[in-house]
Amino acid sequence: MARNGTNEFIAVIGLGRFGLSVAETLVSHGHEVIAIDSDPGLVQALSSRLPHIVAADCTDRAAVDDLGLAKVDHAVVAIGSDMEASVLTVMTLLEAGVTDIWAKATNERHGAILTRLGAHHVSYPEADQGRRVAHLIDGQLSEFLLLSDDFAVAAMPVPPVMVGKTLNELALRAKQGITVIGFKRKGEPFHYADADTVLSDCEEIVVSGSADAVRRFSDKVPVRR
Repeated sequence: MARNGTNEFIAVIGLGRFGLSVAETLVSHGHEVIAIDSDPGLVQALSSRLPHIVAADCTDRAAVDDLGLAKVDHAVVAIGSDMEASVLTVMTLLEAGVTDIWAKATNERHGAILTRLGAHHVSYPEADQGRRVAHLIDGQLSEFLLLSDDFAVAAMPVPPVMVGKTLNELALRAKQGITVIGFKRKGEPFHYADADTVLSDCEEIVVSGSADAVRRFSDKVPVRR
């Protein structure tokens, strides 16, 4: 596969919902993606959706070498349902010299094994999505993104306690442990906030802070009916 300017060469192995989403998104961003799955029928079904897709067993070192995966900038191991295949694929990629491996884990034990093997990044997409939905249900958030174990960014309506006051007056970082990054009114562009920003109840704010601080602050927003 030819390299395209500064775009990266990325292998996505395992084309379930998660892997397919990763591959299609990377392609849409202009990267050179080789999508791989061990199921020839699935590869055939997806052949019109991805420009470079092959059927191969990446637990097999010969297959990995034939595909030239040692040359990729990143490899995403998106195999979730077959833990053995996931682990063996990561091992094979490491043996081939792949320098940046992102691996999907289905549970903590799976993730611990992948980490000990040497996977450079381990993600838990189902668990992360579950936590996100729980935060959206539990609070009055319209969006919630956990960026690390204890740092989150969230969007929510403006709490009544903030209406008509400047952010400097509210001192939210000191008192609440959160920072207002910006705000948006429906139909208008996003605006970054500063100390003199005064918000109305017609707007939505984007805040950052620890997950607990964001959740506590969202409790100040009236329950939506």
